[in-house]
Amino acid sequence: MASTSKRPRETSNSTSGSDSEDNYVPYIPVKERKKQQLLKLGRITQVRSEETKAAVSSSETDGPISEDDAQALARKTNVSLLDQHTELKKIAQAKKESAYEKQLKEEEKILESVTAKKALMSVVELAKGVQYSEPIKTSWKPPRAVLKLGLEKWDKFRKKMSVLVEGEDPPPPLATFDQMKFPKAVIKALEKKNIVKPSPIQAQGIPAVLSGRDIIGIAFTGSGKTLVFVLPLIMFCLEQEKMMSFIYGEGPYGLIICPSRELAKQTHEIIEYFLSQLKGHHFPVIRCCLAIGGTSMSETAESIRRGVHILVATPGRLMDMLDKKIVKLDICRYLCMDEADRMIDMGFEEDIRTIFSYFKGQRQTLLFSATMPKKIQNFARSALVKPITINVGRAGAASMNVVQHVEYVKSEAKIIHLLDVLQKTAPPVLIFAEKKADVDTIHEYLLLKGIEAVAIHGGKDQDERSRAIELFRKKSKDVLVATDVASKGLDFPDIQHVINYDMPDDIENYVHRIGRTGRSTKTGLATTFVNKSTEQSVLLDLKHLLIESKQEIPPFLATLQAETEAYVLAEGERGCSYCGGLGHRITDCPKLENVTTKQAAAVGRRDFISDVGADY
Repeated sequence: MASTSKRPRETSNSTSGSDSEDNYVPYIPVKERKKQQLLKLGRITQVRSEETKAAVSSSETDGPISEDDAQALARKTNVSLLDQHTELKKIAQAKKESAYEKQLKEEEKILESVTAKKALMSVVELAKGVQYSEPIKTSWKPPRAVLKLGLEKWDKFRKKMSVLVEGEDPPPPLATFDQMKFPKAVIKALEKKNIVKPSPIQAQGIPAVLSGRDIIGIAFTGSGKTLVFVLPLIMFCLEQEKMMSFIYGEGPYGLIICPSRELAKQTHEIIEYFLSQLKGHHFPVIRCCLAIGGTSMSETAESIRRGVHILVATPGRLMDMLDKKIVKLDICRYLCMDEADRMIDMGFEEDIRTIFSYFKGQRQTLLFSATMPKKIQNFARSALVKPITINVGRAGAASMNVVQHVEYVKSEAKIIHLLDVLQKTAPPVLIFAEKKADVDTIHEYLLLKGIEAVAIHGGKDQDERSRAIELFRKKSKDVLVATDVASKGLDFPDIQHVINYDMPDDIENYVHRIGRTGRSTKTGLATTFVNKSTEQSVLLDLKHLLIESKQEIPPFLATLQAETEAYVLAEGERGCSYCGGLGHRITDCPKLENVTTKQAAAVGRRDFISDVGADY
């Protein structure tokens, strides 16, 4: 047999040899040891210079070094600590910017996902693919003297008034009502209300509306937005009536939709005031009708049957009358939605979309509000033709005429502390509360303390609400206690003090509430109670709103810090593009989270109801 060689068994000597291999320290050249020693001593410059020399010498053997490589090598040599710090700072800033860009991209995706997929157009227009490319033509033209001034002068005037205009070929701003070509009767009516010259939103907005343009008007509360759509509409109706009188059952030509009964009633009263001033000046008779819940529908129907030029309505009552064919929008060519974002937030989006379906032709569409986040603006533009966006200040900014005080008050001490706060100013005073029960409690407490007060909320009938507001306007009562039904658009010119008994869940509602004082050129005071029950996200929004308005920041607010604080105060667009709050971004928006949760719950509920229906 052939012998086979076997591997010898390891001996004890080989085992000891393996231990010695584990403890073996490799040889390090002298040059490398010097380099490590220099690194320990912090002499990085000398090491880099030696590396550069080595790189240059190697390049000499391999070929000529490029100019870019030479500059890169030169930057590595003889770099001071200060220069190194500056370079590191630049790298960190670049990383920060890239993170901010990443944040913006994420926010754009979220905004696209929450923006309504369906355009704000009528069903017929969507089905037939009807698209209007040009705005409605009107007979009004700006004065020749103003047109000759040119774009540079117009922009200078806009800058002086702090007016930002976006859109194609906007008309020039006008400094006087005479330049707007209003009749003397209208100008005298304005003077009786102490309105001598246009406010910034009026100077740019009224010429745009008179030109037939669709507009989105954004201006702080008390800036005179109502006149921007009321006065042009009266002029259009006068022109229509002169050309051909409205007959029995015809109209309306103009439709104004308001989110609350009180705001609709106030708008109707303003229109009636100007119409009354036109009487006796050889102008045609213009008829205006009010359609709101809580009033007699038969009386409203009778007014409409006589022929009406202007209809002011709330969405619910208008929908009811359209369904019953009491109102027809066949010849309606003018649509204004006051506090448009509030209507969409209150759940009237589908109603508004349905109302659009009753129009039989192109209309001039106007949207106005003090708070209109980017989400609402993007959604609204789908219904507009070559729209002009007129912005006076930031959308959602508080009026600079209001001094804002924020006080930390425990829940059980609020109603007692209320009496002390009422002493800050003379009446009239407006008190806001979130819940109807709180409104009734505060009202009863004030009456017990001998304070002349009235109260309104959604649970009271319309006659009682109207009577309360009328008594408060006439100063027969010193205090009005209300929920947010009184916060949207209502004009109480002499209110000196607004008290927020509790902080609203939405910063937009806070802006609308405090906007009831400090209207026009007057100043006012707003006091807000907060405590541990107030959401931190709302407090952060409030903090940044106070910073923006240059108000005093209480210590308990100053210590609050957002997780995304760097993004909140970063350059570019600030705050949340969904709700307009400054203390967070759309990625952390509590309002969006609530809406998403409600939608998910509604879907689940519908599925459950359909399943139950199927079983039975």
